[in-house]
Amino acid sequence: VQLQASGGGLVQPGGSLRLSCAASGSIFSTHNMGWHRQAPGHQRELVAVLISGDRAVYGNSVKGRFTISRDNGKNTVYLQMDSLKAADTAVYYCLITVGGMNYWGKGTLVTVSS
Repeated sequence: VQLQASGGGLVQPGGSLRLSCAASGSIFSTHNMGWHRQAPGHQRELVAVLISGDRAVYGNSVKGRFTISRDNGKNTVYLQMDSLKAADTAVYYCLITVGGMNYWGKGTLVTVSS
């Protein structure tokens, strides 16, 4: 299983970005897939995950601002990030769980700054 994330960059506070993560390998729509993030000096934390392909769980700090979705035909998960804040600045990592094992993408940097 391999993951390729894209879509990070620099955005102003209040702006939006959409991250994408394409998975390759033996992937099924029921595999949990989502995003974590890690800011400098902080532990990695949950951003959003799709459980069994259709139940979304969000971290408290992003509820109401971020939306996770998935295109099963493309084995791709998306993270729509709106109303971005400086506190959202972090490296965002894509994650998929297959056969009880977690596979991580390399991460994409999101910087929220004016």
